Amino acid sequence: MEIRHLRLIKAIVEEGSITRAIDKLHLTQSALSHQLKEAEYQLGTKIFLRTNKKLILTQAGEKLYQTAKEIIDKLSDTEKEIKQLVYGEIGEIRISTECYSGYHWLPSVMKQFQKLYPNIDLKIVMEATHYPLQKLLANALDIAIVSDPLKDNTIKYLELFQDEMMMVVSENHAWANKKFVVAEDFTNEHLLIHSLPLETVTVHQFLLAPANLSPKKITPLPLTEASIEMVKADMGIMSMANWALKPYLKDTSLKAIKIGKNGLKRKHYVAIMNNRTYPQYFHHFIEFLQTEISLQWNTR
Repeated sequence: MEIRHLRLIKAIVEEGSITRAIDKLHLTQSALSHQLKEAEYQLGTKIFLRTNKKLILTQAGEKLYQTAKEIIDKLSDTEKEIKQLVYGEIGEIRISTECYSGYHWLPSVMKQFQKLYPNIDLKIVMEATHYPLQKLLANALDIAIVSDPLKDNTIKYLELFQDEMMMVVSENHAWANKKFVVAEDFTNEHLLIHSLPLETVTVHQFLLAPANLSPKKITPLPLTEASIEMVKADMGIMSMANWALKPYLKDTSLKAIKIGKNGLKRKHYVAIMNNRTYPQYFHHFIEFLQTEISLQWNTR
């Protein structure tokens, strides 16, 4: 008795007719009949009885069908396990950040990870940006990257990296020669931000809001390049993380200024659910993030 005979019997029973079994197994009518006769010859007994144009399992056929299910299901599971050993684990990770600046570095790291784990589907959930912890709690995300943790015992935070926010101004701006700026310096300025809500903008959250101060004008501008051009034209100022700012500072018409005497530093975390059991590839991904960011951006 061969596997093809077991597949044949399983298909006939589960499809409910010879015609549908033929379609599923991609056999001709004659090939199916030949295989069935072959199986019955090897067993020395009938597997099916014809009753009112229907095929009914005999007692021997019933026993064989149960065995066929067990063997074929076990074979299918074994094939999956072997594929995982050969090609890596199979799964999905839904990820988002609380800040659009995260998308400057996240895709390149994801690309590197997928070279090692091609069967892990990494999905960026853009609509969760700014509210990733709420989406994590609602099970709409698997991993949230945040710099402003919520106090919630159901969430576990793993440190990812630390960076420093800087103000970017034109070489002609009044701040160009300052060593650092404080909240009061923003009173007459036009602040360019990536997006609303304002509560998610780091310089507002940690410098301006505590001082109960606001710039003269605030403009959301999603495109970093457009904001940079505005700054170059001395039509506004913007804040950027030091690692994201480095390429733009090759242009000497731009100046980077510290925020506060000691600088405005922030820690970034990977947030996952405390009470959830994650597949091993999740932990591989988090370790990969920590290592790659440390190597490529030297942010620690």
